[in-house]
Amino acid sequence: MSTTLSLSMQANEWLHLFLHYLALSLLSVGGALATAPEMHRYLVDQQHWLTDAQFNSSITIAQSAPGPNILFVALMGWNIGLNAGGMLPGLLGMLLTMTGMLLPSTLFTYYVSRWVQRHRDICAVRAFRLGLGPVVIGLVLATGWLMAGTHGLPWQAWPLWLMTTATVVLMLTTRIQILWLLIAGAVIGATLLA
Repeated sequence: MSTTLSLSMQANEWLHLFLHYLALSLLSVGGALATAPEMHRYLVDQQHWLTDAQFNSSITIAQSAPGPNILFVALMGWNIGLNAGGMLPGLLGMLLTMTGMLLPSTLFTYYVSRWVQRHRDICAVRAFRLGLGPVVIGLVLATGWLMAGTHGLPWQAWPLWLMTTATVVLMLTTRIQILWLLIAGAVIGATLLA
């Protein structure tokens, strides 16, 4: 299976990409990674602008690189652009996906956080803030389920789920730095996949 695609993107398709990321931005409660399943559905399954390998690589590289993990959005835009013809379309894809993802959520967060700060003692505001925790956890688990599915059916990737569960338990019960757990996961993954 090829790891790249050859696309011919028209102006309206670039506009649809930008508008899709504008909408995703407002749904990215808990961060952009929480919207990864919808990104996959749209970019890989529906539009066929990315391959599964490009999609997963974008997330993996951004998560392992220093800096904000939202960089996976830029990598997805870059890969779409590369599939559409090279470096200039890649830069356009990065610009559209990052601007689309950052602009609405930044403005929304700014205004809503000011309102919430002024009304933090209202029972409904406190309940809403407490209720977001499980929603964010569910969205992040959905992303993990999606990414595990590229190794066959998600439940067939039980070693990955076991390693993830062990990592979460270690994070919650010990003072081991997350960097060491990431390194251990990379070594175990490289050893098992080699």
